[in-house]
Amino acid sequence: MKKFLLLIILIAIGVLGFFAWYNNAKAAPNPSDKNPQFFVIKEGEGIRDIGYALKQAGLIKSSVAFFIYVKQNNLDNKIEAGDFRLSPSQNLDSVIQTLLHGTVDIWITIPEGLRAEEIASILKQKIPTYNSSWNKELDAQEGYLFPDTYLLPRNATVDQIISIMKNNFNKKYQQANQQTTVKLSENDAVILASIVQREAITQSDMRGVASVLENRLNIGMPLGSDVTLEYALGYQPDEKTWWKKDLTALDLQTTTPYNTRTNAGLPPTPISNPGLIALEAVLNPAQTNYLYYLSDKNGKLHFATTIQEHNANIRKYLGD
Repeated sequence: MKKFLLLIILIAIGVLGFFAWYNNAKAAPNPSDKNPQFFVIKEGEGIRDIGYALKQAGLIKSSVAFFIYVKQNNLDNKIEAGDFRLSPSQNLDSVIQTLLHGTVDIWITIPEGLRAEEIASILKQKIPTYNSSWNKELDAQEGYLFPDTYLLPRNATVDQIISIMKNNFNKKYQQANQQTTVKLSENDAVILASIVQREAITQSDMRGVASVLENRLNIGMPLGSDVTLEYALGYQPDEKTWWKKDLTALDLQTTTPYNTRTNAGLPPTPISNPGLIALEAVLNPAQTNYLYYLSDKNGKLHFATTIQEHNANIRKYLGD
């Protein structure tokens, strides 16, 4: 009986000790220091990493207490990447509330190959100041909204966002253009790269597609790219996508300057926003005589010089 009582007393002391420690750990590290600090949470950072960084910055007393608080209140997925203002005078409750609601800047990732409307959708979800008028402004910059991860002000205007993305494009284009082997205007290169980005996945396939398209341009042969027609067809409500998956025979007859099966030359504008690898592929394409390519069931591209070779590839890679 005495041992049991002793055990109860020890457990009680342990519990009281834990709560005393936890309450102290939740207090402000330095109540008199109200100087704000910028604290950045990067995309993909976990709760343990965030807690450790807060502790290292002197913004919380204990990374363990931070972890316990977050887990206890099911906040794991509610703290988003961003840029925050915090001070050592804030207690743990206040710090976490700021991380939940007080981001100054927001991390936003724009994947390669999206069209302007898809980028607008991402901004709509992330930027509080977004409004529908942005769509027209973004659409006018199709091809030059460089895909990357950005830290954007939460109160950003569309002009600020476009400026940031286009400045990034200019730097990356200059990088890709340093040792170019082709004679293309910047706009023509961006149009081609926007097609290559949608047609291929790997770097080698992108260079192959760029070679085919530029070879066709040089002899006045229509590009024959279905992704340009997908761009013209626009949003598909049934599929909930901007890129129609299976074009019909009727689709292929659509009268539009973006139908590169029936119109020779480039479409009038870029059809997506290409990344660095696609730009490099267009400015430094593979040196080939290829005029055809097709994608097999695994997304791998196969190239051919003649229509006979192309038809053989169709039978080999797409035949039943």
